Amino acid sequence: MRSMLLYFLTLTALEGSWMPPSQAQETPDHKAAAVVDGAPSSGFRAEFLEEITYYEQRYTRLAEAMPAEKYTWRPAEGVRSVGEVLTHITAANYGIARALGTALPAGFDAKAITALSADKPKVLQALRNSFAHFRGAIIALNEADADKPQRMFNRSTTLRGSFIAITGHFGEHLGQSIAYARVNGVVPPWTEELQQQKPADKPKP
Repeated sequence: MRSMLLYFLTLTALEGSWMPPSQAQETPDHKAAAVVDGAPSSGFRAEFLEEITYYEQRYTRLAEAMPAEKYTWRPAEGVRSVGEVLTHITAANYGIARALGTALPAGFDAKAITALSADKPKVLQALRNSFAHFRGAIIALNEADADKPQRMFNRSTTLRGSFIAITGHFGEHLGQSIAYARVNGVVPPWTEELQQQKPADKPKP
């Protein structure tokens, strides 16, 4: 029964997680910083930076909404916990940036990031730092290299094509995180805001 519930919740979560940035309505107070020195205003890098901003906002807001005591919750033995999903995204941001040509920060240790998974404040800070590093890696790319061969997630593609794979990875684990939240009684903040924006029910006659 629990596996059926998780399956249903995952499908429900994915409905809300794949929406492109242009269709997602966010309040200005909760948008991740998108303006960075040297950031392109057009081209395929600028488009992907919008995607990164969208997913950073989703992940950080959901991470903030989850109670600290739920960071060790997992749906079953051997499955990533709430905090481990977030540290997985954190470590992946660095790994993908490296695959795109940006060196890892000095002293980087993926195992040390995973070890933070039960500590909400540290997870949040590490997550934000990783997105900042990842954004810098995209800015450092050459706009003329869009069709340059690139290997991403064990697939041969182009630099532009790798962005599609990366977005898919973001979406997969965001859907997972939303399902985790729902099972634990946490409504994603953006969903809660949309519900609050709905007009009040008309009085019954």
